[in-house]
Parts: sequence; C-alpha cells; structure tokens
Amino acid sequence: MTVIEAVHLTRSFERRAGRLRRSRTTVRAVDDVSFAVERGETIGYIGANGAGKSTTIKMTTGILVPTGGSVRTFGLDPVPARTAVARRLGVVFGQRSQLWWDLPLRESLRLLAAIHRLPAERWRPRETELVERLELADFLGTPVRQLSLGQRMRGEVAAALLHEPELVVLDEPTVGLDVLSKERLRTFLREDVAARGATLLLATHDMDDVRRLCERLLVVDRGRLVYDGDIPGLVARVGARRVLVVDLEQPLPPLTDVPDAELVAVEGDGVRQRLAFSPERTTAAAVLAAVAGRAPVRDLSVEEPDIEDVVRRLYLASGR
Repeated sequence: MTVIEAVHLTRSFERRAGRLRRSRTTVRAVDDVSFAVERGETIGYIGANGAGKSTTIKMTTGILVPTGGSVRTFGLDPVPARTAVARRLGVVFGQRSQLWWDLPLRESLRLLAAIHRLPAERWRPRETELVERLELADFLGTPVRQLSLGQRMRGEVAAALLHEPELVVLDEPTVGLDVLSKERLRTFLREDVAARGATLLLATHDMDDVRRLCERLLVVDRGRLVYDGDIPGLVARVGARRVLVVDLEQPLPPLTDVPDAELVAVEGDGVRQRLAFSPERTTAAAVLAAVAGRAPVRDLSVEEPDIEDVVRRLYLASGR
C-alpha cells in the first residue's frame, strides 16, 4: 500500500522586497519533487535549514496547497480530505504544540482521545503504555507550560501516537532530551511502528536518529530531491571511505604503502594505525591481510563513514 505519493510536487512563495515592498520575487521552497512511501517504511527526510523539508510535510498533511504537481496521502488529496487524513496521521512539529498550554499533560491526552473519538477501552491502555515507555508519570499532572523542553517533546510524541496512527511524521523528536532519554525514545519508536506496521517519516538534524531509526533516506537541497535510497548507497555515491583501525603486537613504521589504502593516523608510536579505504576498490579483509603480513594484529575495528560528512559531500557534489 502506498501511503504517500508525490509527483512533480512544487510549492512557490512570493517574496516582497524594497522599502515599499513593491518588487516581488518568486521562491520555490519545493521544486519538482517526486517520491513514494510504502506502508511500513521508516524514512529519514533530511536537509539543511530552508531545504524544503517542512514545506513538503505540510503539503502531505494538508496544511499547504501545492502550486504544482500533486500529492496523495493514503490515496486522498490531503487538503479537501484533511479530516480523513488526520485520523490516520500522527504529527509532531518542533515549533507547534498540540498540547493545551495551561492544562496538565493528562488532560491534554484525554482531550485528544475525545477529538479522535476513541472509546475508553482503546485509549486508556494505550495511554498507560505511552506513559510507561515515554516516562511521563512524574509530570502527568503538571501544566504543559511548566514542562521542560525534553518533557514537553515526550508529551508531544505521546499525543501524536495516542490514536495509533498509520503514518507517523516527526520533526526533530529528540530535541531537548538527554542521551539516555534519546535512546529510550528511539527504541520505543522503532518497536512501536514495527509492531503496528506503521510508517515513519522523520525530519531531523540528529544523524544518530537517522542511523537508529531509518532504513531509507530522502535528502533535499534547496527544494530539490538530491538522493533517494539507503545509507550504504549514499556512502557509495559520494565515495566516502571506511577506516580500518588496527592495534599491532609491536610498533611498526607508518604503513604508507598498503595497497588500495591510505594511512590517515598513527598512534602510540606505531602500535595503532588507521587506514582509510574505499569499499568499491577493496575490502577490509584485504587491507587487514596486507597489514597482518607485516606484524601480528592484536585487535581491530572498522569505522563507518560519518553520515554528516557523507551528506555534506553530497551537497558539495550538487553544487551547494
């Protein structure tokens, strides 16, 4: 089942300039973007500020009307069918709250259950699960305006997932959370969408979120879709390299002549050496064999390319 289908999707805005704002320029926030999202996929939607991520999301959820192309969500035009789409959708926007500012978090969840017309036998067990997994118990009775940013974000996630939506759209869901809380939230999201067969669309700048939650990436740059695929494919496209870290039994001079590898660092007077290589040209096993032929290897590890660096390389390749 196709959950989202965008075909040549475009959204333009008119910008006024000058002292009297008489001159006008047209800016394309989303420029001829096409992609499809199938049920059960977990997708990272990433790009720099102003790349068009939020604008695309708003069109798929019926908040904005496209100026060109088309988008279908659950097979429906999301603007005229906004209510029907909203019942199957859970959204967290980083700058917009769906919680009632002056009410305790508990009352916000009850109001949302009523808005979605959920029977008590359905929403109460779900609320109990969310309170436990997202660690909300200590501040359920606290007015939302008194919550910390991290507490409010967990409350926002609970509000978005209360009605067990088929499509979950999250914009920076781990902002304000400490390292442990981030990992717990990621674990919960991964398990929850998998158990329900739901679809996850994650817009984030936190590349750890992308690594741990997403199987597919959509990368946008200045309104255009510049990559659609998995992380290994992105790494291969930009030619990023892996790094073999070897700990030797005894110090060696710098290993500058290992075939198809480049020495990038020497530590401990030559006991630890780091060799970068391209997966398209050779393998970690081949590099290791060349090193082991010169001295016994005590330990080793392989460092994968940093995804932030990979995305940066992609932007440079697209002329950013």
